[in-house]
Amino acid sequence: MAPFDLFFVLFLTIPVLIWLIDGSASEPSRGILRNVFSGFAPGFYFGFGYFVSGMWWVGTAVLVDGDRFAWALPLAILALPAVLGLFWGVGTSIACLFWSGLVRRVFMLASCLMLMEYFRGFIATGLPWNSIGYAAFVNSFTMQTASVFGVYAITPFVVLVAALPLLLLGMQGYSAFKRYIFILVWLALVTGHVGYGVWRLDTADTGFVEGVSLRLVQPNIEQSKKFDPEREAEFVKRYLDMSTLEQDGVKLSNVTHLIWPESVFPFLLTERRDVLAAIAAMLPDGTSLVTGAVRAEQGASASGNNLVFNSIYVIDHEGIIVSAADKVHLVPFGEYLPFQDLLESIGIQQLTALEGGFQPGSSRKLLSTGTGPLFLPLICYEIIFSGQVWSGESRPGWIVNLTNDAWFGMTPGPYQHERQAIVRSVEEGLPLVRVANTGISGVYDSYGNVVKRLPLDQQGILDSPLPKALEQTIHIQYGNFIFWTVFVIFFTVGIIPSRKT
Repeated sequence: MAPFDLFFVLFLTIPVLIWLIDGSASEPSRGILRNVFSGFAPGFYFGFGYFVSGMWWVGTAVLVDGDRFAWALPLAILALPAVLGLFWGVGTSIACLFWSGLVRRVFMLASCLMLMEYFRGFIATGLPWNSIGYAAFVNSFTMQTASVFGVYAITPFVVLVAALPLLLLGMQGYSAFKRYIFILVWLALVTGHVGYGVWRLDTADTGFVEGVSLRLVQPNIEQSKKFDPEREAEFVKRYLDMSTLEQDGVKLSNVTHLIWPESVFPFLLTERRDVLAAIAAMLPDGTSLVTGAVRAEQGASASGNNLVFNSIYVIDHEGIIVSAADKVHLVPFGEYLPFQDLLESIGIQQLTALEGGFQPGSSRKLLSTGTGPLFLPLICYEIIFSGQVWSGESRPGWIVNLTNDAWFGMTPGPYQHERQAIVRSVEEGLPLVRVANTGISGVYDSYGNVVKRLPLDQQGILDSPLPKALEQTIHIQYGNFIFWTVFVIFFTVGIIPSRKT
C-alpha cells in the first residue's frame, strides 16, 4: 500500500496464505463445522498481520491527547486489525469448504476474499480501508481499470496474479504447452491491466472548466494545538493571511473558489459574527469560500444538548452562509461511539471529545457556489467507500474532499487516504479537489493524474484550474453487475470439478 507500493510482496505472501490453507484443508474431515474452524485460522491471522502492518498508524490518533486516550492504544493497533481480520478468516473458512485442485483453489480463494472485502465496506457502517485491490493501483497508468471494475472487482485478479509463483511450482506434472498457456494468460492479465491504462491516458479527453479558478489553503496546524482556545485568533488570522497571498501573479481576486480544510474553526461559526465579517472583508466580489465547519441545530438529543454536525459551508463574498452539507458517514470512536450514552456514562469518549458525539447527515447533496458546476462534498474518510459516494440523479462536476489528517502525523495514513481518494476519482470519472489541514492537498483530473499537489507537513497555498469531468464510467453504469459477474466466474471456476485443476 501507499506510500511504499511494494506490490511485488504479494508474490510471496499470497502463496504462503494458500499453503497455510492447504494444510488446513488436508486435515482429516471431521465435519463441516470443524472444517470451517480449521480454515478460519489461516485467514484470520494472515489478515491480522496484514492490517497491523498496514494500519498501525491509527494508534497515533489516540496519542494526540495521550493523557486521556493512551489507554486505547492497544485497541487501535491490535483490536481494530483483529476485527478486520475476521473478514479474511470468514473468507478462508468458506474457501476451505470447497478447497481442491491446483488452479481451482486459487480461484476459490480469490472469489471469497473478493466477497469479504466487499462486505467489509458495509457491515457495521463499514471500514474498507486498504482493500487488497488497491495493490493494483500504484500509479495513474494502473488505476484506469478502476473505471471499469472498481476496487472490489479487481481484488480476485490481484490474488490470481500474485499466486503465479505457487502455481508454477505445482505444475511440474503438466505438459510444457499447458505451463506456457498459463504463463501467457498471466501475462495477458498484467499487460491488459497496464495496457488499458496506457491506451486510456493516451486518448484522454483532458481540459479544464472555463471560468473556474481554485485556491486551496493548507495551514499545517498541529492537531494537538488546533482547538486550543488561546490560539484561535492566531489560526483564524493564518487562514485569512494565507488566503490573500499573491502567488505567481495570482491574487485572491482572480479566484472563484477558495477552499479550506475540514473542521477549520474551534467554535460555531454561526455564533461568531466577527469571524464572518472578517471573511466577508477578505473575499472579493465573485469569490466564494468552501470550508469545513461544525454546525449545530436544536434537537431532542439524549443529553438535552444541540445536535452537532461535521459540515461543509459555502460562504459568499458578503459573509453569508448560502448552503451547507453534513457528513453522512461518521468515524466510529472518532466522531461518535457505538452505544454512545452507555459508554459516556462510564467515562469513555470519542476522540473528538464532544458530549453526545456528532450526528450523521440524513443524505448527501450537491453544492454550488453559483460559479462552475455543482460539486459533491465529501468529508474525510467518506471518500473511501467505493460505489457509495453518490447515487443521485444529477451528476456532479467534481468532488471536494475536505479532511484533517493531522491526527496521523508523518505516517503512511495520509498517503493511503490520498491514494484511495484518487481511485474514487477514477471510478467516478470526476476530478478531485482534496484539501487537508496538514496535507496531502491537491487537484487531480478524472484519470487520477496529479494536476497540482502540496506535500504532507507543509504550509502553503495551491492555485489551480478545475479539470473537466468525464461521462459516466463503465464502473458507475454497471458496477454491481460487473462485480457479481466477476464473482460468479471466479467462484464457478473454483467449484467445478476437474481432474487436474
